[in-house]
Amino acid sequence: MPDQIVHSIQSTNLADILERVLDKGIVIAGDISISIADVELLNIKIRLLIASVDKAMQMGINWWETDPYLSTKAQELEAQNKKLMERIENLESKIQT
Repeated sequence: MPDQIVHSIQSTNLADILERVLDKGIVIAGDISISIADVELLNIKIRLLIASVDKAMQMGINWWETDPYLSTKAQELEAQNKKLMERIENLESKIQT
C-alpha cells in the first residue's frame, strides 16, 4: 500500500511541475562547438522553449500557424503565393519583350 501512496504523490507533483512549466515557460539554450587547433569545424546552437500554446502566443510565437505542414490556412497562403509569383514572372517576361 505505501508504494501506491508514494506513486500517487509523485504523479501529483509531476503534474504540478508540468502545469507550472507550461504556464510560465522554460528556455533551454546551449552551444556545441568542435574545434581542432583553434579552427572551428562545427558550431551548433540549440534553443528549446517549452510552454503552453497560450503562453507562446503571448510571447509572439506562432510559427505553427504559418507552417504549411501544420496549418491548412498556411497551405492556402503558400498556393496563393506560388500563383502570384508565377503571375509576376509572366508580367516581367512580357515587359522584357
